[in-house]
Amino acid sequence: MRVLVTRPKKEAQQWVQALIDAGYEALSFPLIGVLPAPDAQAVVAAWGRLASFDAVMFVSGNAVDHFFALKPALSLEFTDESATKIRVFVTGPGSLSALKRAQIDTRCIDMPDREAGQFDSESLWGVVAAQVRPGFRVLIVRGAGSALGSDGDASPAADGAGRDWFADHVRAAGGEVEFVVAYQRCMPEMTEADRALAQQAAADGTVWLFSSSEAIANLLAVCPEQEWCQAKAVVTHSRIARAAREAGFSVVCESRPTLAALMASIESLG
Repeated sequence: MRVLVTRPKKEAQQWVQALIDAGYEALSFPLIGVLPAPDAQAVVAAWGRLASFDAVMFVSGNAVDHFFALKPALSLEFTDESATKIRVFVTGPGSLSALKRAQIDTRCIDMPDREAGQFDSESLWGVVAAQVRPGFRVLIVRGAGSALGSDGDASPAADGAGRDWFADHVRAAGGEVEFVVAYQRCMPEMTEADRALAQQAAADGTVWLFSSSEAIANLLAVCPEQEWCQAKAVVTHSRIARAAREAGFSVVCESRPTLAALMASIESLG
């Protein structure tokens, strides 16, 4: 069975290799590109104000990697012994792995339990809500999206793009929220061969693996004439499942975003 992993190229490699090792014909088919921060000085400035925050939330592994790539020398360190004791919030294992690469003290990190039903803002809030009180300040590090305007140009918002569910709940609890854009998501570069593969994979039993609704939107944008009524998808969240069904995918299987669960879901579509 062929599986197309639609995560950004760097993030896809672990899933692709694990699927190949398990006997699948797995290919990286990135439907989101990742670029550095559109305003590097804003990220550097955020590092300079870090001590004024009680917590930093990273929305993804890319947010971690690109934020720490712009870390100035002699910046505040995230350690349990630090006088500032800033907490670090992440929603799942991918971001946790990025924090470990950045050598962050794991005692500073809050995230949902690895056995949680979902790795998302709702699950994270269940872990950290008790910390948030009036005046509690959170810096949310995220990416800028790549929504195409009518002229075809990508125009990311200054404070980034993404769900504001977590920020809204922090504010409702009396906390304060600021955003900084550490990276930019962009439309994928698609060759004619890529489009031919997408057309074939829409009807030949290939399983599309989606971990982002934006990837589905980008697929529709680069293949606007393609019908998806025979296509199969495994997705990692109910919101992504809804986007896949709205796109026309006839078979959509929702899975926890762990390799074991993903493989079981893929196998069920065989």
